[in-house]
Amino acid sequence: MKIKEKESIDYLKYELKVFEKLPVKIWNDPLEASTHVAKSIALAIRQKQQDGEKIVLGLATGSTPIKIYEELVRLHKQEGLSFQNVITFNLDEYYPISKVARQSYWRFMHEYLFDHIDIPAANIHIPDGTIPMERVAAYCEQYEKLIDLAGGIDIQLLGIGRTGHIGFNEPGAWESSPTRMVRLDHLTRHDAARDFQSEDDVPYRAITMGVGSIFKARTIYLLAFGQHKAHIIQQAIEGEITHSVPASFLQKHPNTKVFLDKSASEELTKMKSPWLAGICDWNEDLICKAVVWLAQKTEKPILKLTDEDYNEHGLSDLIIEEANSYELNIRIFNRLQRTITGWPGGKPNADDSHRPERAKPAQKRIILFSPHPDDDVISMGGTFQRLVDQGHDIHVAYQTSGNIAVHDFDALRYAEFMLEFGETQQTLSEEDRQRYKKVIHLLNTKGPAELDIPEVRSIKGLIRRGEARAGARFTGLSDDHIHFLDMPFYETGATRKRPLGEADIQVIADLIEQIKPHQVYAAGDLADPHGTHRVCLDAIFEAFHRLKNTPWMKDCWLWMYRGAWHEWAVHEIEMAVPMSPQQLRKKRQAIFMHQSQKDRPPFPGDDNREFWQRAEDRNRESAMMYRALGLAEYEAMEAFVRWKG
Repeated sequence: MKIKEKESIDYLKYELKVFEKLPVKIWNDPLEASTHVAKSIALAIRQKQQDGEKIVLGLATGSTPIKIYEELVRLHKQEGLSFQNVITFNLDEYYPISKVARQSYWRFMHEYLFDHIDIPAANIHIPDGTIPMERVAAYCEQYEKLIDLAGGIDIQLLGIGRTGHIGFNEPGAWESSPTRMVRLDHLTRHDAARDFQSEDDVPYRAITMGVGSIFKARTIYLLAFGQHKAHIIQQAIEGEITHSVPASFLQKHPNTKVFLDKSASEELTKMKSPWLAGICDWNEDLICKAVVWLAQKTEKPILKLTDEDYNEHGLSDLIIEEANSYELNIRIFNRLQRTITGWPGGKPNADDSHRPERAKPAQKRIILFSPHPDDDVISMGGTFQRLVDQGHDIHVAYQTSGNIAVHDFDALRYAEFMLEFGETQQTLSEEDRQRYKKVIHLLNTKGPAELDIPEVRSIKGLIRRGEARAGARFTGLSDDHIHFLDMPFYETGATRKRPLGEADIQVIADLIEQIKPHQVYAAGDLADPHGTHRVCLDAIFEAFHRLKNTPWMKDCWLWMYRGAWHEWAVHEIEMAVPMSPQQLRKKRQAIFMHQSQKDRPPFPGDDNREFWQRAEDRNRESAMMYRALGLAEYEAMEAFVRWKG
């Protein structure tokens, strides 16, 4: 936003203060925000060292602070930042849980921070998930006293859960609550299931610092990254203070600072509808966003919007700049209409001046990157089919093995089949026989916290390869155009992955350089900045950056699709590919080829529908949104946004 007149400044500040009840800083991406917070913490540590004092940090776990801890480790190793004067208190821990369990926060903190810095072991405090139940109350009281004896927390790091919890203070927590044992909300346990074998294995309880304990901190940094946090962030920052959103209590704290990436800030008024927060510096994208918002708000097609509609909904400034609604409506209507195309690879021998894609070359070389072995058909199966049918030279590249998303019972079934088939055919060596028996025994006796051995991961990866190959073949692709990249960052056997590395980027760059595509399709999901989709996208971005000076890259366009959970907002869409009922059914059949992901996959997310149902519902909703705006009616649509680099 840009203030156009001096007298508008106070008005805008007043409006923003009404909406945002906490100071908010929005960053382009999580890494920038995390680096800033880490350097702020480092500055505070060094200041205390200079004064000969201790500093007390309150630390959080989960995906949100990982980059902060990685930057603190870097500062220690490369810039000499010492943690000798640092005392830490962690927010929470599951109960009951062993310290060495791979899901424990004790293990998390040592893996990401404590094992890599010079902090004295005696200065580390993490709630103990092994305390006998009868001693928990006394233990929690002592934990609270230890914080007070250390002088109180100087800086407290917080994430926020989708229930609005801070620490494990779930909805219903009271403002003055101390450190205590709590029962976890169903949604919290559901979200935590990705770190466990299943939701049933997630502990029902946890030990957590209370809201009152957190409030004693002199400074609080609340961080949230990813689109999946946008809704609860809006409630916590702009909503009323309520027990149903414990993070909203932070509005009463005298020194809380909120750090968000753009995705997490999407629902804030100044981002979602900035015209309600003050005078805007209008550009064509923002105008389109406002007109679509108004049409949806009034439930009118764009061409039926009137000057009165604009004036009554806070868009009078836009009408003043544009003279009248009539010409504005037509312009935005035409913009949206031009996004619709049945030729995602470009229409040969056509005027492409108002089309999303170029007409030439008529047959393009294309790479479709799929983070998991089913994202290609789930997210853009209809477009995939059109590109094949229209004669393009399309390659599909499955970026990760997807092996952790296969149930043990599926792996057991395949292991038993391979053993019995080999014995029946009398082609099985004794070494292979013992290997299969070992796999079968381990799968039959495996505990909920155990990681798969390499042989089991291999079987699960092969299951997903076979399904991916079947889906791509069904769409019409030949085997020599199907690539399995098995990016190394993914191969941990657990939901926590390694950071993106040089080998991950190189395997992407090598394939791009080999094929020299005119088009690349990639999953543009921003919901979880630490999730597989985002890491895979970052690898593609980096590969593009490295190859940008090669002559053929000037003709390479990158189109981003969304995954099974979210779709691009209408005003963001730059290419909408319609599907007929027959094409939608064929897309469903391609998804059905992924049998291990049908019915109830190991990681279904926060949606109980099957992947094919989510995809169809989302595609139909996209078509309905276009129809509601007054555009042509289609059965379904897949949407894309072009990356501009």
